[in-house]
Amino acid sequence: MTALAAPPALRLGGLARRPVLVAAWAVVLLAVGWALLPQLFTSYSPYIGDSGASFAPPSAEHWFGTDRLGRDLYARCVYGARTTLTATLLAVLIAFGVGTVIGLVAGYFGKLWDNAIMRVVDVFLAIPSLLLAMVVVSVLGYSANNIALAVGISSIASFARVMRSEVIAVVGQDYVKAAYGSGAGRFAVMARHVVPNSLSSVIALAALEVGTAVLAVASLGFLGYGSPPPEPEWGLLVAEGRDYVAVHPWTAVLPGAALALVVIAAHRISTSLRKDPRR
Repeated sequence: MTALAAPPALRLGGLARRPVLVAAWAVVLLAVGWALLPQLFTSYSPYIGDSGASFAPPSAEHWFGTDRLGRDLYARCVYGARTTLTATLLAVLIAFGVGTVIGLVAGYFGKLWDNAIMRVVDVFLAIPSLLLAMVVVSVLGYSANNIALAVGISSIASFARVMRSEVIAVVGQDYVKAAYGSGAGRFAVMARHVVPNSLSSVIALAALEVGTAVLAVASLGFLGYGSPPPEPEWGLLVAEGRDYVAVHPWTAVLPGAALALVVIAAHRISTSLRKDPRR
């Protein structure tokens, strides 16, 4: 087996020739910076407002304007990144971890396991993921952590199907058969050959799922399933501004634009990671 070359998207020269990809990375890194160190990006509190500055339009003082309570919307977007992106990361980790194990068992341990597991996976795939997440969070209760769990559970089936397909393809390769012929045990072959060579597509799916999970987490927050006010959360910010969008459009448009940029940037990065590096 030969080692795969690093994708062009990860090479400095490749990035320099792809300004859209550079912009996508800049947007994602900025959002991560907001989540990790929000106090470096704004001096305003996301909770305390100035009643005299209610519905102030975007300006040099308030970049995104203010809401009905005079709170700085840019500060609420910055601090809301921690809630939204933390829930997104937990959701992707849950879906990746559980889905990978399920797909590995289905693809590696024979027809009986495969049939039993994949029929259940097919049922979950038949249910719209957002609807399934809404059902799960309704049962567990409304909070950002429960949203993360709900979005993760709704995405497990996709990871399981991709991992199963990769495992089945790898198991049929000559080097796996040679490993069996050399006397290696079943679990040793799985750990040394099957799992490492089956993860590339699953990791690419995880990268793609980041943008989808951000949108799902924000959608549930918009519908009122996430953290209650006054906690800043991207979906909740859009929901709070929708009643005033006709008169004060920045209250919903600017938080929504920030959310859309992060989702688009995440999808652009995941697309670059999925491309064959030999093309």
